[in-house]
Order: sequence, then structure tokens, then C-alpha cells
Amino acid sequence: MTTQPFFKTYQRPILIWTAIIIAIGVALKLGIDEKVVLFGTVVIGIFTQAFAGLAVLIAAVPLIGPFIVKVFAIPFFWILNALGYFVGAVAIKKGYRAEFTKSRVLTLALLTGIIIGYIIGHLVPMR
Repeated sequence: MTTQPFFKTYQRPILIWTAIIIAIGVALKLGIDEKVVLFGTVVIGIFTQAFAGLAVLIAAVPLIGPFIVKVFAIPFFWILNALGYFVGAVAIKKGYRAEFTKSRVLTLALLTGIIIGYIIGHLVPMR
């Protein structure tokens, strides 16, 4: 098995984050409002999967990298789950019980599919 050099392996995330950092610096030097710069960074980061690339770069650091990624990722999913419960409580109070039940069943099916896919992905060896 041959291994590629670090830059060749992580070339895309490094280039995307370099471009984002340069764009932020230029935008702030030109006096563009910080809220606009933040919104643009988040939108570009989501569409280019820059945040996933950053997580991969951090996880590439031996021993401590995967731990750092988990420390940031797990609370994010807890917050999303808690937000779902709060939105659900408001929806039930406003009379959207049937729609809320359908969305919860859909969410449960999605999570079950993700778990089954994860298990199958780890059972079947890659070639």
C-alpha cells in the first residue's frame, strides 16, 4: 500500500481554507460589515464542505486529533436534538400533532438508516 504525501492527501481542504482566510482578510480590510463576512463564510463553508475538511485536518493529528473532533461534534448533535424537542413541544401546543408525529417517525427512520449503514460499512471490508 502506497501512501501519499500530506499535502496531496489534504490538498482540497487546505486550499479551501486558505482561500476563505484570504477572502476574510480582504473583506475586513475593505470595510465590509462583519455580519456580512460571517454569513458569507458560513455559506461558503457549508457549500464547499470546508468544515468537514477542517475536521479531517484536525483528526489527522495523531492521538489528540480524533479526540478534539469528538469533543466539538458530540455537543453539536446534542444541541440539534434539544432544539428538535423544543420545536416539537411548540408544534404540539399549536396543534400540529399529526405533522409532528410524521416528522419524528421520519427522523427515527433516518437515524436507523445511518446506524445500519455505519454497521454495514464497518462489516464489509474495503478493497
